[in-house]
Amino acid sequence: MSAPARAAAVDLTDPHKKDIAMQLVSSAENSSLDWKAQYKYIEDIGDGRGYTAGIIGFCSGTGDMLDLVELYAERKPGNVLAKYLPALRKVNGSASHSGLDPNFTKDWATAAKDTVFQKAQNDERDRVYFNPAVQQAKADGLRALGQFIYYDAIVMHGPGNDSVSFGGIRKTAMKKARTPAQGGNETTYLNAFLDARKAAMKTEEAHSDTSRVDTEQRVFLKAGNLDLNPPLTWKVYGDSYTIKS
Repeated sequence: MSAPARAAAVDLTDPHKKDIAMQLVSSAENSSLDWKAQYKYIEDIGDGRGYTAGIIGFCSGTGDMLDLVELYAERKPGNVLAKYLPALRKVNGSASHSGLDPNFTKDWATAAKDTVFQKAQNDERDRVYFNPAVQQAKADGLRALGQFIYYDAIVMHGPGNDSVSFGGIRKTAMKKARTPAQGGNETTYLNAFLDARKAAMKTEEAHSDTSRVDTEQRVFLKAGNLDLNPPLTWKVYGDSYTIKS
């Protein structure tokens, strides 16, 4: 009698797996598994990117916050954040709050109660970060854990190609190990990617705590949990988290 077939693995686009991915990112970005509570989050974390806000850390200094507020204005003209568009265009590429203070953070929190704005955050997260990360990971032959590792990296480092952006980190990893799509071992490749990611994080004071790699992603990788199946237990910045199912 043949052994029962293993349940087909699902990738990160599966709604439950995607929710797990969002909880994992939120544990690192917001010290909470309740990622939906982060639509209203906004603060300057002192990393030179201006305000960091929302479910994925959209930044006033890097353009993704501008894109988000433009999308929101397109879908809901005259919304509470639309008046800040000229200021967001001016501060893009800098740490400046010019034209945003004193009420931008308060108005952001107001906008965050609007389901139109929440959906705009979800859609921009998918367009800029989630979909490109998962597509690249699948093309590289990676399962759900690898897809998440790419996603977490693109969230923190951005989708560019310089050495400390997602594309550069991937390039560094591929010099050390072949991807599964190239015939390489998945675990070996992911370890090489996490090594490159850590090196990129250490170039920046704001990201110098590498626990989201060391005591989260490596824990799943060492356990051989390449499908990112719960239960999952990990630590970030010394805090422990569990997703039971």
